[in-house]
Amino acid sequence: MSDLIARTRAALARAGHASSDFDLNPGVTLAPGRKLRPAAVLAPIIAGRDGYDLILTKRSSALKHHPGQIAFPGGKQDDGDADLIATALREAREEIGLPDTHLEILGSFAPHETVTSFTMTPVVALLSQEFEAVPEAGEVAEVFRVPLAHVLNPANYVVESRHWRGQQRSYYAVPYGPYYIWGATARILRAWTDRLPPL
Repeated sequence: MSDLIARTRAALARAGHASSDFDLNPGVTLAPGRKLRPAAVLAPIIAGRDGYDLILTKRSSALKHHPGQIAFPGGKQDDGDADLIATALREAREEIGLPDTHLEILGSFAPHETVTSFTMTPVVALLSQEFEAVPEAGEVAEVFRVPLAHVLNPANYVVESRHWRGQQRSYYAVPYGPYYIWGATARILRAWTDRLPPL
């Protein structure tokens, strides 16, 4: 399974195109002068029993935006953040109690534009040891793991659609057990998958 980490390192080193929540909806016209707010998410990888796992969160059902959805820990860039990597680390510390120690930043993928007008940079990190997850009350309902090999396998992806804001919107989904991973999280993971060098 270590080859998946090596392939991820290679994927991060390759130039990639920015992705968007609108990628599967070519009929959507985005305003060229739209204002996008910078944000970052952390994709923490940790060794599990059967290979590497990816740590994800389930958002609280009480949140105004994307309640109950599966997400990476992350959020908007604050004025005090040195850069977007600092944003991703701060947000992961606040949302799931992930310490900055015992963590190697592998790199960042090209940003992803969300329907909520953020340009979100995915930062990939490798954890060298276990930690006790502490979900942020009111924001994170659950912290869980999925096998990295599952979410980086293109065969596990489906394209689905639903009615949203008066239009039919298509999107990627990569379900795992009881977790329905879709939207921006699945799109970022699919972009990661597509950039992996072949076996």
